Amino acid sequence: MSREPPTYANCIGGAWEREPDTMPARNPATGETLGLLPRSSRETAGRAVAAAKAAAAGWAARPVWERAAMCIAIGSAIDERRSRIARTLSEEQGKPLAEATGEVAKAADGFRLAAELVRQMRGETIPTEDAGKFVMTIRQPRGVYAVITPWNFPVNIPVEYLAPGLATGNAIVWVPAPTTSVVAVSLMQAIEAAGLPPGVLNLVIGEGAAVGDEIVVHPDTHGIGFTGSAATGRRIAERGAGKPMLLELGGNGPVIVYDDADIDRAAAAAAGGAFFNAGQVCAATGRVLVHQRVAEPFVDKVVEHARAVVLGDPLHQGTTMGPLNNPKVAAKIAEHVEDAVARGARLHVGGRKRPDLGSDLYFEPTVLSGVTREMKINREETFGPVVPVLSFRDDAEALDLALDSEYGLSVGVFSRDTSRALRVAEAIPAGIVNINGPSTYWELHLPFGGGSGTRSGVGRLGGKLTLEAMTELKMISLHRG
Repeated sequence: MSREPPTYANCIGGAWEREPDTMPARNPATGETLGLLPRSSRETAGRAVAAAKAAAAGWAARPVWERAAMCIAIGSAIDERRSRIARTLSEEQGKPLAEATGEVAKAADGFRLAAELVRQMRGETIPTEDAGKFVMTIRQPRGVYAVITPWNFPVNIPVEYLAPGLATGNAIVWVPAPTTSVVAVSLMQAIEAAGLPPGVLNLVIGEGAAVGDEIVVHPDTHGIGFTGSAATGRRIAERGAGKPMLLELGGNGPVIVYDDADIDRAAAAAAGGAFFNAGQVCAATGRVLVHQRVAEPFVDKVVEHARAVVLGDPLHQGTTMGPLNNPKVAAKIAEHVEDAVARGARLHVGGRKRPDLGSDLYFEPTVLSGVTREMKINREETFGPVVPVLSFRDDAEALDLALDSEYGLSVGVFSRDTSRALRVAEAIPAGIVNINGPSTYWELHLPFGGGSGTRSGVGRLGGKLTLEAMTELKMISLHRG
């Protein structure tokens, strides 16, 4: 006898509330229904904003050490539930259980890091021309934050906003991606179990066009945090105009491999950056620019890495890559590969869906060579397990190819010539350049974000930068009398 799937709820003002309208949560590996999620309305999102507004002043008034202690308690609560949250994450998102477990562990670390950093936040005193004035600056919470997060890292990316936001005294309304909202409930339950006061964090599940838009435009939200696609980020920027924003958007950053590079290291980094989380990473190996003298051995080595990937059920021991998360991303990857092959690219390995593994969201790790500028896989963010290789003749062409992109998030540069690598790093308008390392390298305390004038976002996540972005810098002058 089959069990009815569970019905999940929003958390508003400390109360778990169901919605009359629901939508299914599905396991991308099997197509199984994991439960029924709220399809919340704008009115529900508005009530969540009201709950956050009611809680904001009291939370902001708590001493910094008390808010830091709460973040440490939340980190411990996540640790205590690590196995359970990781399994839910793997089932709902599709990543292998080992990757999911690592993500949950980093989420706990994120709360502990915020606790450490908020206790170190400082203002300053500023010398003045007027001898009768004493001037200082302080940092205060902005008020109510609207936070909208994606499905590719549905535990760790929310924490990149939630931990700094709570540590600095903001109240938050959080809208997670619909395709990974069951694990959002699990994370919210852990935060609630740690003792966070009601209304300080509110979870609203639903479609972004309704609940996400409502918290962006609502007059009682005072800041916006969003990680997701460039197109959605642009709409949020327009709809939330005038509010402080952290927008972490897409990337298609190149990995550049020069003829003097360590080819083994470069190939391993390119493959890892493309196949980790099935390539569903904004800083993934979007395209690889390889000097023509080393292109053939480089491609051969990447193909070896692709063949070594174990594609299968993410809960099975030994699986190293699971299914894609949703049909939309699967369709885009297939379109990009088909377009490249039709325009003359060579398919070395992969390029197919594998419905025989349990669903049509399994996509083989794929390597393409002979990719050219005009192909979609070079122009757009693919967001899948594909390594597309373009070749170049000299340094000038390499830089020209690297700059021929609307994105500017993360870049990898492989060369034994440090001077050359640093020149390239300075010339590319990206927020992150990793020399002799994968484009995906990042740690929680390091700056992460897109270059100005690109489609990769505004502002920087990471360490103290997020805490500063989510606070207001206030100048106070005192007349000495």
